[in-house]
Amino acid sequence: MDHTESRDGTDEPTDDTRTTPAPESAPASGSASGPTPAPASGSVPEPESVSDPAPEPAHAPEPAHAPEPAHVPEPAHVPEPGSAPASGPTPASGPTPDPESAPDPAPQPAPGRQPQPVPESAKKRRRPWVRRVRRAVLVLALVLIVPLVAVETALRVNYMGDPADGTYTRDRDAMWLGHAWVDGRKKDADVTALAGRLEDTGVRDLYVHTGPLEHDGTLPRSVYPRARWFIDAVHRELPGVRVQAFLGDVLANGGPEGLELSDATTRAEVVRSAGQVLDTGYEGVHLDLEPLHSGDGHYLDLLDDLRELTKDRDAQLSVAAHQIDPLPHLHSVAGFVADHPKWWSQEFFGQVARRVDQIAVMSYDTARLFESTYGGYVAQQTSLALEVTPPTTHLLMGLPFYYESNPSHWGHAETVGAAVRGARLGLSRTDPDRELFGLAPYIDFAATETNWREFKDGWVR
Repeated sequence: MDHTESRDGTDEPTDDTRTTPAPESAPASGSASGPTPAPASGSVPEPESVSDPAPEPAHAPEPAHAPEPAHVPEPAHVPEPGSAPASGPTPASGPTPDPESAPDPAPQPAPGRQPQPVPESAKKRRRPWVRRVRRAVLVLALVLIVPLVAVETALRVNYMGDPADGTYTRDRDAMWLGHAWVDGRKKDADVTALAGRLEDTGVRDLYVHTGPLEHDGTLPRSVYPRARWFIDAVHRELPGVRVQAFLGDVLANGGPEGLELSDATTRAEVVRSAGQVLDTGYEGVHLDLEPLHSGDGHYLDLLDDLRELTKDRDAQLSVAAHQIDPLPHLHSVAGFVADHPKWWSQEFFGQVARRVDQIAVMSYDTARLFESTYGGYVAQQTSLALEVTPPTTHLLMGLPFYYESNPSHWGHAETVGAAVRGARLGLSRTDPDRELFGLAPYIDFAATETNWREFKDGWVR
């Protein structure tokens, strides 16, 4: 997301350098009070006297606002020599200017409120500048708009077709839960209601928010006082369902403050906090650190240390993962422009997947504008993740169990139905027989009846 200077129109027009004498009235007899034009012989007739002539003003001023005409009219008719002038005004005393010898009047300025014509030379000077602007707009359209249209079209095509038979739940789904389950706000009746929701679904893992971690990697026990109660209640109401501690924090590379992965002491504290929640009774650790740059070697080191701990405790290690580059090296472009990369390279995703038991793709907040293109995007993400996730690692695709509309998440487009169908399409095209595969709704406290219905109708059969 030019300024022109306008005139106010109050300036009076410039007077002409010539003045036309004001006419006087002449009597019917044809005499005039002033001299008449000389006859051809050169004699000048004497003027006859007139009785009580009615003089008129020498010049009648024109209104101040009326502009002067572009030229001065021809002088009044000059009578032939020796003939009496007709009734009417005659020129005032003084010589009558010769119209043929008089210079042409200077052009008068146009009225103040009329637009001035642009000189041809100015038009010519502006033409190269206009051409450059047009060329820049065209290049911008080619660089941004055309690829965007191409990507959206490709995603729409990716959403077409039918999923393969048998691409339904493998009874290996998971769900993210809020912090209220472990801080004392939830009661036994709430667990019973949750068990009713999850009955006859494939949800077998619950990622319960137990953090957040402090920026130094520590975890105060005071933030999850009812964790033991919840774990026991789930085992009672939902036999066979595991409860994992959902630990997360903002990384320092996402702002002025946060957890610094490059600090070995901080990483050691994260490992100690993981052991702390396993001592409480959790059956796994689910790590969510954002925004995590693709290729972060310190994160891989942390996962290696955590994997040793969870193996010794016979517990699960799971992570929430960024989306994979939908276009090659897109994460590099995003990191350069915003320093807040949304995507990982496919290679880095595979490196993370080989270090954990479960990896859940946060396949929402995609900025897609249409339900079909969002579903096509999830299908693409599913295929990309399956290609680099070893069959021994459990892959889950996240579902948006919430509604909001903003530039990163359009609720009318990012529906559970579109995500479920997209995941099934990606599974069908890449590895339809993958056993360790599931879906993971996010999050319980924002879920709507429509979310649950679309999840069950599309995935649970």
